[in-house]
Amino acid sequence: MTDLTTTPLTAELIRGAAELEPTAHGLLPHRLPAWARAQSADPQLATVEAQPSGVRVVFRTSATHVELVALPTRQILRGVPERPLGVCDLLVDGVLTDRQTIAGGTTVTVDMATGAVDTVPGEPGRAVFTGLPGADKTVEIWLPHYERTELVALRTDAPITPAPPSGLRQWLHHGSSISQGSNAASPSTTWPAVAAALGGVELTNLGFGGSALIDPFTARTMRDTPADFISVKLGINVVNADLMRQRAFGPAVHGFLDTIRDGHPDTPLLVVSPIYCPIHENTPGPGAFDVAALREGRMRFVATGEPGPGKLTLTVIRAELARIVAERAQTDPHLTYLDGLSLYGEPDHEKLPLPDQLHPDAETHQLIGRRFAEQVFG
Repeated sequence: MTDLTTTPLTAELIRGAAELEPTAHGLLPHRLPAWARAQSADPQLATVEAQPSGVRVVFRTSATHVELVALPTRQILRGVPERPLGVCDLLVDGVLTDRQTIAGGTTVTVDMATGAVDTVPGEPGRAVFTGLPGADKTVEIWLPHYERTELVALRTDAPITPAPPSGLRQWLHHGSSISQGSNAASPSTTWPAVAAALGGVELTNLGFGGSALIDPFTARTMRDTPADFISVKLGINVVNADLMRQRAFGPAVHGFLDTIRDGHPDTPLLVVSPIYCPIHENTPGPGAFDVAALREGRMRFVATGEPGPGKLTLTVIRAELARIVAERAQTDPHLTYLDGLSLYGEPDHEKLPLPDQLHPDAETHQLIGRRFAEQVFG
């Protein structure tokens, strides 16, 4: 058995998190700071912001054997097909080298019919990576993008040191579950991670499943986060939550952008509209699970809204975002707009349909990431 040295996880080894909360086991990465979390009572947001999409452990070492000790929390929705176990991606000098799950962990089961929550506590497990090259190198462990992961320790067969700053431009991105990485194969292959790698930038991902809702506290978090480039992808959650009408949407977007600009007056800021989603192109929300599909063991979403004055659809939102950016750009030369249909449009849906009618699959994440890199960073 190889003798391993245990190193506690500290902030200098972790990138992509807004805050690290001490827990009984170690550190829990958050993608929103505590003051922002305190301004929302939404359990959906509380769940997804603690899922470390884009968060990674980064260090220098000559170790050939690396173990990440962590406690995952896996959420199961009773009556809904279970997701695959979350995985950790291991990158060596920027190249994806291995992919492992973490055994053990806590399970939280939510009864969709009653709202009852059943928690079964578990113990920390390990993601074990072996056979790494013995030369000094930068190692990145990308944490599961849809599993809460409490970090306990690193175990290695050689000393580790914090990696120096990458020197890359810092990209700050906000979006929905698609940006968080729903249905992506792994954390380093979500579309923002793919775009960041191709574009030569370092990602901070504020993609929140079901929670890109133009929240003021998210804008203030972005205002206070260092960034060389900022993008906000807005619209799909506003529609499928049936959150607001057109009268409220425009001023809310203006306020969101105003707040970001308070901290980043000259930083390039890109507004991205929704990708193609047939169920909501011309049908308002709210969105809902397709009950008939669930009975068959399949996950599908449907739009249940009825057309009406001021109701929002993706077609309406794209037009509103384009108008808002065009007007603001007259006095803000660093503000631009990207039509989400250029990332994934109706012709793409013919070839690569959304499996659940709402979220792209792993191949489509790659496609969107490549196109974003070409159009924005190229």
